[in-house]
Amino acid sequence: MPKGSIRKLVIAVLAIVVMTAMLVDSAAQKRKRTRKRASAPRITNPDIYQPSPTDNANSNSSENSTSENANVNANANSAQSEDPESMKRTIRTLSNQVDKLNDKLNDMQGSQQSMVDLERLSRAEQRSSQLRSEQRDVESKKADLEMHLEQVENDLKPENIERAVAGYGTTRPEELRAARQKQLENDRTRTRQQIDQLAASETRIQQAIAISDIEVDRLQKKLEAADKAAIQNAQTNSPQPVASPTPTP
Repeated sequence: MPKGSIRKLVIAVLAIVVMTAMLVDSAAQKRKRTRKRASAPRITNPDIYQPSPTDNANSNSSENSTSENANVNANANSAQSEDPESMKRTIRTLSNQVDKLNDKLNDMQGSQQSMVDLERLSRAEQRSSQLRSEQRDVESKKADLEMHLEQVENDLKPENIERAVAGYGTTRPEELRAARQKQLENDRTRTRQQIDQLAASETRIQQAIAISDIEVDRLQKKLEAADKAAIQNAQTNSPQPVASPTPTP
């Protein structure tokens, strides 16, 4: 085959290939365009909502109920604001309740105070009784010592000392008389000191008895006053009998 014909054949084949490639490219571009056109969103207008008669009725009923509640609240507020007597009665009732609670609290405190006063009165009476018992003991001891002192004073007389030592057989009677006199004088001094101590104790006991008696008297009067106040409060708080109406002729 000559070279010229081969060259022509090759050029023809290349031309066919190029045409085929161009046709394929154009077909691909057409498919892309159709896809793009197919994927574009469509704009649609929404349907207009038409309310039904039942919706209108419900809305009207809710509006009516709301307006009625508002009217009721307004009427209640106006009634409260326009009724001061009711508020006064309420305030008076609350005040009476507070007064009753205060009275009960005062009664409880008064009862507790009365119990304390009774306990103190009992202790004061016991103390007074104990002090009087001690006073009797002191007075008895003091009386015995005074009698003993009187006897010692009698024994210190010279004739009694002489009589006391006369029975002793001794060549020195003056020494016996001096010893007897000294013994009696020491006994007299000791007895007088004891009497003075008992007298001081008796004075303190008498003062304590006086203070205790004053406390007893004060507590008794306080309890009597508390009892009278309780009786008066009970009479005041007790309900008064209602007088029955007299029948008309």
